Amino acid sequence: MEDIYKTIETIAEGIYKEKGSRFISFAYPVMNEDEIKSIVAAIKEKYYDARHHCYAWRLGADKLRFRANDDGEPSSTAGKPILGQIVSHDLTNILIVVIRYFGGIKLGVSGLIHAYRESTIDALSNAVIVEKTVNEQLRIHFSYLVMNDVMKIIKEINPVVIERNFELECDMLLEIRQKDVPSLHFRLEQIESVCIVE
Repeated sequence: MEDIYKTIETIAEGIYKEKGSRFISFAYPVMNEDEIKSIVAAIKEKYYDARHHCYAWRLGADKLRFRANDDGEPSSTAGKPILGQIVSHDLTNILIVVIRYFGGIKLGVSGLIHAYRESTIDALSNAVIVEKTVNEQLRIHFSYLVMNDVMKIIKEINPVVIERNFELECDMLLEIRQKDVPSLHFRLEQIESVCIVE
C-alpha cells in the first residue's frame, strides 16, 4: 500500500471572473468526512448570498474515497472539473469549494466547466503542495533494565517519540512511517519484556 501522498499545507484561495460571474475557490487540507461537512456548512453560512457552493474532495493515501457536488449547476459542470484538478495534481486529503456569484449572463455548459476548472487551478497555484507519509502510532511498555537496548533501536529506526515515561516500568508512545512499522516491531520483539500495544 502507498504510504506517501501529496496534499496542501494550509488553506489557499483563488478567483476567476467570467461575464460578470465571480467564482471564488477555497482549498483546504482535510483528514475526514466530518471535517469536510463542517467546512462546507460554514462556507454556505458565510457566503449565504452566493448562488452555488460547489465542491469536490478526495481522502486517503490510496485516493479511493472522493466525491463531487454540483450544488444546482447542470450535471458534471462544477464538481467534476474541480475533482479533475485534484486528480491531475495527484492530491489527496483535500477539499476544494468554489462559490459562484451569478453575474446575470448564462455561461453554458462548456463555459461553466472552464470557469470552475480555472478557479480551482488558481486556488491550487496559490497553495503550498507538500508530501506526507502515512504514519502509525504504537505504544511500548518495557522494563527499565532493557532501556539501553530499546533506546538503541529507537535511535537507529528513528520513530517520533510522542510520549515517554521512564519509571521502574517504562512506557513510550511512538509514531512511525507505515512502511517502517514491521522492522520496528521485529527489532523490539527481540528484546525480552518489551510489550507492543497497537
